[in-house]
Amino acid sequence: MTRDKAAPPGIDVTIPSVARVYDYFLGGKDNFEVDRKVAEHALRITPDGPAAGQANRAFLRRVIRYLVTEEGIDQFLDIGSGLPTQGNVHEVAVEHNPAARVVYVDNDPIVLAHGRALLAAEGTATVIQADIREPEEILNDPDVRRFLDFDRPVGLLLFAILHHIGDDEDPRSVAAALIDALPSGSYVAISHFRDPGERDPEGSRKAREVERVFNESLGTGRWRTDEEILAFADGLTVLEPGLVPLAEWRPDPDAPAQQQTDTYHTFVGLLARKP
Repeated sequence: MTRDKAAPPGIDVTIPSVARVYDYFLGGKDNFEVDRKVAEHALRITPDGPAAGQANRAFLRRVIRYLVTEEGIDQFLDIGSGLPTQGNVHEVAVEHNPAARVVYVDNDPIVLAHGRALLAAEGTATVIQADIREPEEILNDPDVRRFLDFDRPVGLLLFAILHHIGDDEDPRSVAAALIDALPSGSYVAISHFRDPGERDPEGSRKAREVERVFNESLGTGRWRTDEEILAFADGLTVLEPGLVPLAEWRPDPDAPAQQQTDTYHTFVGLLARKP
């Protein structure tokens, strides 16, 4: 039996956290028994959950590398960043441009505690605690304004976060508020759980079942259709290859083909440019 280490002050270890469940899927150690129980419940339905987490992290790295090297983007706002793991946005960005700057945003206090410790000596990145459901709070945060220049293009990163906002919380308006604040030439990257619908009835059934588990244990989780996900990018130019399974978004030429398991077609991503 794994014994949990002491939690930082203010952390309720009796309530599961999306960030810590995701950390567990990535093989991290910053999670507690309650998080592992939720993760293991989900794994009974979709055993390839950890592979989906790894695919999301690899998609993130490819997006950042492309934006820095091909589009000259040198500043990023990563909302719903989760716990610090290998291959963070600032690590990838700085590898290609030492002057790149990143602001991480998450509403989990354990992310703030770990992130500040990790980034204390970096100077190129910072982390704030805020909730995506309050976009103005994020946009007006002093650290965000100090680190990022909104007179120049910004990379807005919404990886695995919009599917944790319920329809009753108007996620389209939340995304629109963030996108509206970006200058022209900015980019928006989104990864999202997808319900494939009639094109894959069995995949759709499993998506709805995992959605039920998330809503019973984590409180939020919404598997949306292609049309619903693309609506977040209204008014933007979606880059090729469009909205696709994460492994199919500009894969590295030497990368091994990802096995097409249950979640392959139900975890998708896109990159779009603001005209």
